[in-house]
Amino acid sequence: MSINRLREAITAPDEGAAVAARRHLDALTKPPGSLGRLEDLAVRLAVLRGGAPRVEQPVVFVFAGDHGIVAEGVSAYPQTVTAQMVENFLAGGAAINVLARQAGARVVVADFGVAMPVLPNAEAHDLARVRIAPGTANMAVGPAMSHAQAIAAIEAGAALAEDAAERGADLFAIGEMGIGNTTAASAITAAVTGAAPDDVTGRGTGVDDATWRRKIDVVGRALAINRPDPREGLAVLAALGGFEIAGLVGVILAAAARRVPVAVDGFIATSAALVAVTLAPAARHALFAAHRSAEPGHAVALRHLALEPYLDLGLRLGEGTGAALFIHLARAAARIYGEMATFKSAGVDGRL
Repeated sequence: MSINRLREAITAPDEGAAVAARRHLDALTKPPGSLGRLEDLAVRLAVLRGGAPRVEQPVVFVFAGDHGIVAEGVSAYPQTVTAQMVENFLAGGAAINVLARQAGARVVVADFGVAMPVLPNAEAHDLARVRIAPGTANMAVGPAMSHAQAIAAIEAGAALAEDAAERGADLFAIGEMGIGNTTAASAITAAVTGAAPDDVTGRGTGVDDATWRRKIDVVGRALAINRPDPREGLAVLAALGGFEIAGLVGVILAAAARRVPVAVDGFIATSAALVAVTLAPAARHALFAAHRSAEPGHAVALRHLALEPYLDLGLRLGEGTGAALFIHLARAAARIYGEMATFKSAGVDGRL
């Protein structure tokens, strides 16, 4: 589906449904509100779905892409790690594979623009190849990608999400891999929220003080050179990258159009959410902030989106790991909503 059709299909859910959902929860065999935020989560899931929520076939999307900004020396790891980690995902050995297996989630790995070739033996596994280019351009000297490339990546991500939904997926968890992408996420977050580069730029993979200061300077230069309009999501995305972030924007838009909840992982995934909500404000209703990353820009992005994270574990790995942990909470909330007895059906006396 084209990006324009996706945006047209996204509407805000009926907020009146929240009253009915809350009434249903209050009729269950417990004091009203006694399950705290688990009840709030159940209400949001029910409102989005338009009925009893269900989280039985979650899918984790892990999109990978490289960034030209690594030429500025902003990462503690070489760019070759992106392709190597994609191979690790395909072999089932990464943290996201472990957590997804525990959550009963299928993992979809996609190459949106990995610079180095993924080894041929890895291609025999479930790798979606939607490569836009072998990495983005250096945003510190000009746009990271063209508008056409940004649209192509968004629509490719949306197509993967639509295929998963057709196969029965009822929750999407979004994650990523790409050396240099915390720098891109910092730039996107600063552009959309108006925050200063030093307020949204963290240490990413664990860079030293000198590299961290260089990252801040690079983000400032990228914003000054490209001057993206914060009201234009495509312009921000094209100016600052990356292809994997654009793909996640597509997943969010497709999910919002189909009323499928999206568990948003950490800082990079949330930068995709910033762009998606700029393109379609009602897409925010499909977003669930899985956790609060240790990256300082994540808190800024979450405040801008008015999302409260469900977990705060000091995570900063990416890959969708925090989103995979959130699946357990979402499934618990859905099952509480659908499986608990009411006071009437259980023959339990209600409040005086």
